[in-house]
Amino acid sequence: MILHIEKVLDGAALARFRHMLADAPWADGRVTAGYQSAIAKRNLQLPEDCAAARELGGAIEAALARSLLFQAAALPARIFPPLFNRYEGGHDFGTHVDNAIRIVPRTGERIRTDLSATVFLADPADYDGGELLIEDVYGAQSVKLPAGDMILYPATSLHRVAPVTRGARVASFFWIQSLIREDAQRGILFDMDMAIQRLRADVGDDHPSLVTLTGCYHNLLRRWADC
Repeated sequence: MILHIEKVLDGAALARFRHMLADAPWADGRVTAGYQSAIAKRNLQLPEDCAAARELGGAIEAALARSLLFQAAALPARIFPPLFNRYEGGHDFGTHVDNAIRIVPRTGERIRTDLSATVFLADPADYDGGELLIEDVYGAQSVKLPAGDMILYPATSLHRVAPVTRGARVASFFWIQSLIREDAQRGILFDMDMAIQRLRADVGDDHPSLVTLTGCYHNLLRRWADC
């Protein structure tokens, strides 16, 4: 499942992000890539331990905690601390798959990367190129979202970032270990959750069908959850 989540960050948050990132200590992005990814990766990245990355990453995690759509789609167990990258002057990232396991630098915690996420921080009109191209069963999906919006997709997907030919593409990216390991199962639960919410709006909280469907959702979650 590939899901566009709108307005994870609002205008005030974006202004703060842009102010802090303008003077941030950008470095070679290959330092956090695996062996194969490093061959294909050409961009800049904030060091994971710098103050700006920690503060802004915390702001993104707080925004995700408030996003009911993200919580329903990802069913997050753990979130890797958000990272930040910048593409400009022809930078790109060739086709790759994200590492299956990431280690949180400050804690040594291991996180299985079930889902990948990108929060776009630059306005699409401010740069050319830089599309995130995600391979799925229907072919390559091209993603270039408004600032503040997020794309969520299976970390098993082949994907790449097209060269940036004008301006700068700035984004945050991170990974999620879900309570539900399998993408197909997450998709079923997400569809059920959305249907339950629509039914609740149509018929009220105490309709017998709503109670039954909610029970089915939680019984499937109980059966499939990897806690």
